[in-house]
Amino acid sequence: MNPVAIESLIYEIRGQKVMLDKDLAKMYGVETKVLNQAVKRNMKRFPEDFMFQLTQEEYDILKSQFVTSSWGGTRKLPYVFTEQGLAMLSGLLNSDVAIKVNIDIMRTFVAIRNHLYTTQRVTAELEAIKAKLDLLERNDEDNLEAINDLSEDMRREIDTIYQAIAALSVKEPTQKEPQRQKIGFKTQNSK
Repeated sequence: MNPVAIESLIYEIRGQKVMLDKDLAKMYGVETKVLNQAVKRNMKRFPEDFMFQLTQEEYDILKSQFVTSSWGGTRKLPYVFTEQGLAMLSGLLNSDVAIKVNIDIMRTFVAIRNHLYTTQRVTAELEAIKAKLDLLERNDEDNLEAINDLSEDMRREIDTIYQAIAALSVKEPTQKEPQRQKIGFKTQNSK
């Protein structure tokens, strides 16, 4: 059976991945009543964490998830089987069809578990990357602030240097040197 088709028949109820008795019976090619009778004859193999009966509220919620009702005239609340219950069920139903169906179901459950594990691992890695990015952003902000502080200090020092250079380059007025007497002959025209 197609793993995608099997996966569409797996529901999460009470925090566990489960399959309905009517879907399993259909897959095994038996009536739901026959499947449940085989289980009831071997109840000690099916503790509560392997198989349980839905409450009316759980059943109503499950039915409300379907657009068209394929539930027919169900009189009794359905039973659901966890992955461990399905493994135990394979020991009860010994036909070739049941064995093949159970193998396909087990592979589907393993694929779902692997997908969940991969998703969790990727999510954890993304969270770690996000934390590192946040840290880098904070470090960048701190570094920029330090650079700005340095830049401000450097700007002040450079301004001080420019002012000193400007002060040195301004020509101070020189004192007028006393006029010396010209050397040479004096003529009447030159006085």
